[in-house]
Amino acid sequence: MRTVVSIVSPGVMGASIAARLVGHGIEVRTSVEGRGRATAERAAAAGMTAVSADALLEADILLSIVPPGVAVSTAKAIAGHYAGASHRPLYIDCNAVNVETAKEIAGIITDAGGDFADGSIIGMPAREGYAGPAIFVSGDHAKRAAVLSEYGLQIRVMDAPVGAASALKMAYGGITKGLIALGSAMILGASRADVAGALKDEMSRSQQTLLAGFSKSIPDMFPKASRWVAEMEEISRFLGPDTPQGRMFAEIAAFYTHLASADGRQDIASLASFFETPAN
Repeated sequence: MRTVVSIVSPGVMGASIAARLVGHGIEVRTSVEGRGRATAERAAAAGMTAVSADALLEADILLSIVPPGVAVSTAKAIAGHYAGASHRPLYIDCNAVNVETAKEIAGIITDAGGDFADGSIIGMPAREGYAGPAIFVSGDHAKRAAVLSEYGLQIRVMDAPVGAASALKMAYGGITKGLIALGSAMILGASRADVAGALKDEMSRSQQTLLAGFSKSIPDMFPKASRWVAEMEEISRFLGPDTPQGRMFAEIAAFYTHLASADGRQDIASLASFFETPAN
């Protein structure tokens, strides 16, 4: 029997994973009810089948790929359809949420009679010529996700309970996006002190690898800053909001909020100037 996958929702990452699966012969369903034209067009371009919310449950696996700030409400919405459903898919939460949030979502799904696996996505959206991203899964039902490895996805099953995949994402995302924030902050400080040129020259001599990484990752951050805020807040809670490291990531969330705001446009322009790249 052919495997059917539902994906909520068809954002950039979700649609890219859908396209990979469709290209390997999988039927991928999604719901675009109440969504904008751009979302519907993205889903269609990925080869996804638009269905009702109830029909999403008529799949073998449901992947929740949404902004972390709506991961819990998404689980509640899906669980609300479980009561009258004759079939319930394996629900895999693939969002950048902390361990406690992952466990909360697991409770929502299992209390509604469904099976749950904790997931996390590490890497860029799927595209031709790129084998990733990797999808880590943990929990009692994680092995059931391994079937997707036969259809173009990198599924990495962890022999660990619910929360492990999310913890890995928190640690990985904290390092990568935290370094981007740190680099951006110090470049802005150097720019205000009128030593940005000297900083770039010295990094080109003594920190070539770091500068090369920042040259790509910091400009790539400009349009994403607002989407990273909730993830930084989740990382803060993961580390402990009352710990120094937890408070640090709460401030990184505030920093990304600033960069995404009208007040942050000049700072974006300064960062773009440092890397000689467009700010938009």
